[in-house]
Amino acid sequence: MNGSAASTVSTAAPAGAGDTTTGSTTDVEQLKALQRRRPFGVWFRDKGWRHLVGIAVTIFAIFPLLYVLSAAFNSTGTLVGSNALFSRIDFGNFSELFNNPARPYARWFVNTMVVGVVTSAATVFLGAMAAYAFSRMRFKGRRIGLLSLLLLQMFPQLLAVVAIFLLLSGISEVIPALGLGSQLGLIMVYLGGALGVNTYLMYGFFNTVPQSLDEAAKIDGASHSQIFFGIIMRLVTPILAVVGLLSFIGISGEFVIASVVLTDPDSQTLAVGLYSFVAQQRSENWGVFAAGAVLAAVPVMALFLFLQRYIVSGLTQGSVKG
Repeated sequence: MNGSAASTVSTAAPAGAGDTTTGSTTDVEQLKALQRRRPFGVWFRDKGWRHLVGIAVTIFAIFPLLYVLSAAFNSTGTLVGSNALFSRIDFGNFSELFNNPARPYARWFVNTMVVGVVTSAATVFLGAMAAYAFSRMRFKGRRIGLLSLLLLQMFPQLLAVVAIFLLLSGISEVIPALGLGSQLGLIMVYLGGALGVNTYLMYGFFNTVPQSLDEAAKIDGASHSQIFFGIIMRLVTPILAVVGLLSFIGISGEFVIASVVLTDPDSQTLAVGLYSFVAQQRSENWGVFAAGAVLAAVPVMALFLFLQRYIVSGLTQGSVKG
């Protein structure tokens, strides 16, 4: 008697589970059928207009890039001849770009890489040290220092162009390596202008790292330098990558200050050197300028793709536990 009841229960259970699976599958199919039968007007009011806006914004953003790329591969030398995108494809502009002794594009490219890499690395390092001090240490003038950084970032460095020129002009008489026409002087100017913004940005990220890590390291006998280089710098990798990327992008495209400081054509950066192709009204060559701009964008894209894996959030989650 008990055996027959047990067999009845055992055979009924799978049947019920099968009915549940069949019912859920049927519900999903019914929902899909309802979505297929939904009128176009209802779908457009719900989600369709978002797709339309996304397509319009994508076209608006991509068209200038395609136009510049088309002009780079069109050796006519004018933008009017590039109205028909990719109607003519050749490498005449790129050949002229590297075969003009009066305008050494290769040297400008190397100068930009040197200035950009050195300035970005120094900006990240100095900003990280200042942010660590403001975040972990308590000293007199700390609050005033943070407020000063917040106020300084409200004024762009462009406002100090005249002061920078006079300052470097005076330094040239004493230390020529830091004066006008010097890449080292330009790097120093960039470091002074970027330190305030980056320090305050890193300060907010450093505060998200639990201080219990510092306390545990101090119990083990670690100093501030060991904590900074061995623990904190590894946990704040995302903000370091962001600051380094933004610094490199800003320096690669900066024109005004670089044109004032770098007076020697052999020491100029890409932004200043490329302007010479279109500076003269009667002899501008927009095709060569576009070719140079396309090549100048390659390092920025490569750096972004390399740092993309570091630009993530949540690296410090769970760092205290276990």
